[in-house]
Amino acid sequence: MTTATLARLARRGLQTATHAPPPPPPPMMGMGAMSSMGRKPRPEGDIGSVFASLSGEEAAVLPARFRDLKRAIINDADKAALTASWGRLTTRLARAADEIEGAQQAAVPTVAYDDLIHADAGTIAKIKRAGALVLTDVVPRAEAEQWLAETEDYIKANPQVKGFPADDKQVFEVYWSKPQLAARAHPRSMAAQRALLSLFAGTPTASVSLSSPLTYADRLRIRHPGDSRFALGPHMDGGSIERWEDATYRSVYADILAGRWEAFDAFSEIEARAAAKQNMYDGAGACGIFRAFQGWTSLSDTGPGEGTLRVYPLIREQTAYTLLRPLFRELKSRAEVGHEAYLAPENWVLDTESTAFPGAPPARSQEFNDDTHPHLQLSRAMVSIPRVRPGDQAWWHADTIHAVESTHTGKGPSAVMYIPAVPMTPVNAEYVRDQAVGLRAAVPPPDFPGGQGERGFTGTGGEADVPAGGRAAMGLEPFALDGSAAERAAREQANAIFGFAK
Repeated sequence: MTTATLARLARRGLQTATHAPPPPPPPMMGMGAMSSMGRKPRPEGDIGSVFASLSGEEAAVLPARFRDLKRAIINDADKAALTASWGRLTTRLARAADEIEGAQQAAVPTVAYDDLIHADAGTIAKIKRAGALVLTDVVPRAEAEQWLAETEDYIKANPQVKGFPADDKQVFEVYWSKPQLAARAHPRSMAAQRALLSLFAGTPTASVSLSSPLTYADRLRIRHPGDSRFALGPHMDGGSIERWEDATYRSVYADILAGRWEAFDAFSEIEARAAAKQNMYDGAGACGIFRAFQGWTSLSDTGPGEGTLRVYPLIREQTAYTLLRPLFRELKSRAEVGHEAYLAPENWVLDTESTAFPGAPPARSQEFNDDTHPHLQLSRAMVSIPRVRPGDQAWWHADTIHAVESTHTGKGPSAVMYIPAVPMTPVNAEYVRDQAVGLRAAVPPPDFPGGQGERGFTGTGGEADVPAGGRAAMGLEPFALDGSAAERAAREQANAIFGFAK
């Protein structure tokens, strides 16, 4: 982060607390040290190990230091302002649930590729309000359908591939198939990533480049008609307890934690987001890279009810509630007073006694349900995204609550390749450098379950299969040193991390 950014965080009282800070978490090796030593491979497994809800893990009581953390956050704020803010937010959420339930798919903007690349103020406002969108006409339909056919052939040729669920594989531990390498480097997809990253505010620096996205290798999904097992519930990526525990990460949400949630801008503080520690516990689903937007490219024609993505389409409100929820506790239960009185602001008070951070277990993703986060009314306010066709993309902000429909009632596959939008930062470049080792060895990337991966598979892609336009983003060749002075500096720094001399 720049000196100016650090000074701003300090002025907000979040980089250096005026109260005694909470005890530090158990020591953990920094990303730079891990990179220089070589990242520790993760145990073999599948996506079921990432989420407490999929793995069947029960919520555990957090240790006492999390009570101290909560007290420090509350004591650093104006308690009256924080309480008043909670009242305004929960009142707004009650109206929001009605709005979203009534709008359904219309709550998620559908934007044509050209309209994103040349976005006007109205389009940008819609995306920023929802925090999610469907982007159409990115990849030609025939090309996307060919990727699906080739992917299915690759899986059939390698029946030993791991996947979830194990007896009916649909989310595959596949990262290096030739179609995936082609999709990640597709020029229109990379242009879409640059356009999405440009929505974030930030002064150009050598630490963060929004115009030179890096490539993050992720899984793929081919969900079968009738499936009800890949019922991935509402969750948020980018860590869980880290949002409160890491001071830099917490600074992103300074307005919320100061009782000014209406002033929060989910598209600001890009430097702090990029520098935040999203992986303090190296859990199975922890991410070693900052993804500003999560996304996937559709390989199938899939609509609501057909195993598609669901989102909570109001980014400011959901983020504010996520950050404030652990700071408040109920006075009376729903069973005691009924639903409306239970949700009423006067039934909730600041909580300085418990260690609870609902749905935020260390080493797992942040998860949500109607018990842990009742004011969101997720059973009403989570909506399926509009219909997508092969070559369309779905995108959602890093803080967007999202899920997968519990049942696929369609007649064809619900197939996607997960491809996010990743800005160029030193930590992200370090990850991409180490990810390239996995490509060359045909083993999983650092963030994913380890083991033999695709080593020995038939038809696996390799370094030579990465198209020319995507090689620098994969750390396989240097970025050209052009653009603004800040852009050249960021690229030069990434090139050095990749091991390319000036």
